[in-house]
Parts: sequence; C-alpha cells; structure tokens
Amino acid sequence: MKLVRYGRPGKEKPGLIDPEGKLRDLSAELPDFSGKYLSSKSLKRLSKLKAKDLPAVRGTPRIGSCVPQPGNFIAIGLNYHDHANEAGMQLPKEPIIFNKAPNCIQGPNDDIMLPKGSVKGDWEIELGIVIGTRGSYIKESEALDYVAGYCVSNDVSEREYQIERAGQWTKGKGCPTFGPLGPWLVTTDEVEDPQNLALWLDVNGVRQQSGHTSKMIFGVKHLISYVSQFMTLDAGDVIITGTPAGVALGRKPPNFLKAGDTISCGVEGLGQQAARVVAWHKDD
Repeated sequence: MKLVRYGRPGKEKPGLIDPEGKLRDLSAELPDFSGKYLSSKSLKRLSKLKAKDLPAVRGTPRIGSCVPQPGNFIAIGLNYHDHANEAGMQLPKEPIIFNKAPNCIQGPNDDIMLPKGSVKGDWEIELGIVIGTRGSYIKESEALDYVAGYCVSNDVSEREYQIERAGQWTKGKGCPTFGPLGPWLVTTDEVEDPQNLALWLDVNGVRQQSGHTSKMIFGVKHLISYVSQFMTLDAGDVIITGTPAGVALGRKPPNFLKAGDTISCGVEGLGQQAARVVAWHKDD
C-alpha cells in the first residue's frame, strides 16, 4: 500500500493511493498513521479494504508528511562510501547516530526555509524507515519485522551550523522545514528489498545525486538493530539512513542552497518530492 496524509498543516487526514493513482480517504478507518495504527495487524486490516469503495478525494490537496511527528527522528551519518570520501572523512567503524528535531518534519512539497543567517544550506536524499512495532535490542535477523514501511527523505542540512560551530551535528540538522518526508509511506509488502533501490536528487533541474541503497556501509537490518541497542524504538519513529555522494559540501566550489532554488528528489518505488527553497521568515 501507498499510505498518504493530506490536507492543511496540522489538519492532515489519512488516505491511500489506489491502483489507478487516485487519492482515497481513510479517515473513517483510523485517525492517523501513528502508534498502533502502524502495527502489522492494523496494516493487514487496511490491506483488505477495497480501494474503490473508499471515498475519492477531490482536487489536488496538499500532501503532508507521510507520518505525523514521531517521538524519535533518527539520522545516520556517513553511511555511503562515496559520501564519506567526498566529505574527506574516514569510514565509520560503527553507525554514526544523530537526531533531527521531530518538529522539523514537513510535507514533501512544502517550502524548505533556510534558517536565519544561513550561508551553507545543503541537501541529502535518503531512504527513510518507519517503525511499526515497539522494540529494544532487536535482533538483526528479525529487524525487518519491526518496519511498517519506507519513504523518501531529504536530510536538509546547514553545514556551517553542523561542522564549523562547536557541538553536535544536530545544530545543522533540525532547523524548521529540514525534514521533508513522503509523499507516501510504502508498506513493506511493496518493497521486496530495501537494499536494492535507486536514489536521485536534482537542484534547479540538474542532477546532483545518483546513488543506490546497495552501496550503504551499514544496511537497513543492521541499522534498526544497532539503534535499538541505545534507545527504544516506538511505532511511528523514523530512521533516515544516510546519503550518497553529490551534496553541495563535496563540490569544488560548493554550490550551497539559496532562496529561489528548487529541489526534486526520489527513491525508486517510493515516489518523489519537489520543493522550493525560501529565505528565513517568521511563521504566520
């Protein structure tokens, strides 16, 4: 299934994309895609519904993030050989874990806002994992049993904040709008192998990143198991799994983001995003 949340920010409704590509409303079946509604039991129940019998959604509503704000929004750093090389950093011996602020999550096509004073905005196309079952100390051999589905993620970053200012990477990773997710949460039955997916990202129509999840240093199973050694993973939590080469930071000279740029990106079988970059401004 391709599960989607649509509507105004903070007022999203759950839906699904039917086999003909039409948006169908699921709000009579569940309130949102969070917690117990991402369990294998709940998803199995949804899979038995006949899409043609669900209400069709008229028009072209805004698409929100494919999951609501999670308890944990976890990111993995330097998880592709080529990206570590372009960053001039040694390959990690263990996964590098950092947090993105859960409230930076937004819809896949919403504007990406550069933070106040930003000079080194950057992009990172990534495969996102959405947890469906609570777990700690998960065995690697059982890790995929804890997954509800996968999604497209752009790990938007501010490199000056991340690298040049003292402290943790989190400073440059959790700014408002820095976590577009979606358009869909694609359930595991439609993703035969998460290590066999192509990724791409364009800026202003020019290809910047072209990668493949088979090139990860640490695969999806290992990442889920590893992260669960240090924190409990709850249903609805999101893990984004690192980016291939082609970020602005690695180019000579760097082509950091500026207001007016457009970013398009996608993951094979999981849909694509299209966002406009805007300057910092106060919330309405």
